[in-house]
Amino acid sequence: METVQAEKTLRDQVMDAIKTVYDPEIPVDIYELGLIYEVSVFPVNNVYIKMTLTSPACPAAESIPSEVETKVKMIKDVNDVQVEMTFEPPYSADMMSEAAKLELGFI
Repeated sequence: METVQAEKTLRDQVMDAIKTVYDPEIPVDIYELGLIYEVSVFPVNNVYIKMTLTSPACPAAESIPSEVETKVKMIKDVNDVQVEMTFEPPYSADMMSEAAKLELGFI
């Protein structure tokens, strides 16, 4: 039972780190934008993140995934980080949280 609790705590730390990464052109973090499709923490504290970008031609296509990886690797107990990029399903504004839609004037 303690292992499960530790994983939840580490996953929370990973989510907090992800929420510090912003698309340079949009004043909302990538989690609220809906760019994170999956976050998995495996038993040896390896972290897998599947994410997308607002567009395949996004000018920050190189920097955002590497910033996610760097910030998650900074977490004390993280062993390794794999960030996978995907464009399936394609990103749409419907994936944004209510807070992001409000911030960007969609609602």
